[in-house]
Amino acid sequence: MSRRQIIDLQVRLPNVTPMRSDLSKPVKQDIRVFGSDILFDGSNEVGIEHAGSLYRLKITRQGKLILNK
Repeated sequence: MSRRQIIDLQVRLPNVTPMRSDLSKPVKQDIRVFGSDILFDGSNEVGIEHAGSLYRLKITRQGKLILNK
């Protein structure tokens, strides 16, 4: 299985078992961690509303994340 196929599977399967069972707990007190499989839930783009502006978080063809306003 190629790296691209692995990335696609991780993004498209919403019920993938997380690597850690405590992902919803903060790593540090000010950092919350969400798995990309949960955040994207099978899509390649999500919207984030912040301070009245909409930001788009996208997964590129290379499996990287890009945030645009």
